[in-house]
Amino acid sequence: MHLTQKLELFPDHAVTQILFRELKNAAELKKSAVEGKINGALINPAMLVSPFQVLVAANKAVHSQKIGKMKTRSLYSEIIFNLSPTNNISEAFKRFGIADGDESVLVVLVHNKDESHHLADITAQVDGLQVPVDEVSSLSDSAKIRKLYKVTPQEEKCGTLLDAVVCRMAIKDVM
Repeated sequence: MHLTQKLELFPDHAVTQILFRELKNAAELKKSAVEGKINGALINPAMLVSPFQVLVAANKAVHSQKIGKMKTRSLYSEIIFNLSPTNNISEAFKRFGIADGDESVLVVLVHNKDESHHLADITAQVDGLQVPVDEVSSLSDSAKIRKLYKVTPQEEKCGTLLDAVVCRMAIKDVM
């Protein structure tokens, strides 16, 4: 059900993604995350094209943490920030973080590759139905994603929506 992948550039780190539908306690989860009681990123899956997008953001966040160049206060807020095509932190949280009324959430954990004890702690706090992470694309709002990332129809003729999104995430620091 969950998806755990090792980070190629940081082989001692792994990223685990867990997707929930029929979420009943989004407001409570958001409050716990803001208070630092949840050691993970809580992401609105409507703004995600693929789990790969999250892996790219997590990889970039771990890199920023290792070189001491994070733009936010924690690794998990850095992941949410890295999903955004802009450098506006509060905008990133509005678009990619969960809101009180959300009915689905993607939980993202970064851990040592042999460690997975946080998994049970977090899943116990979520009042929702765990579904395979591959289903994230069925929760996507492609129109909102295209608008946010300014993806043109011409661009999608030579690549995928995921290609365009990941490209914008990668270059936002240099634009």
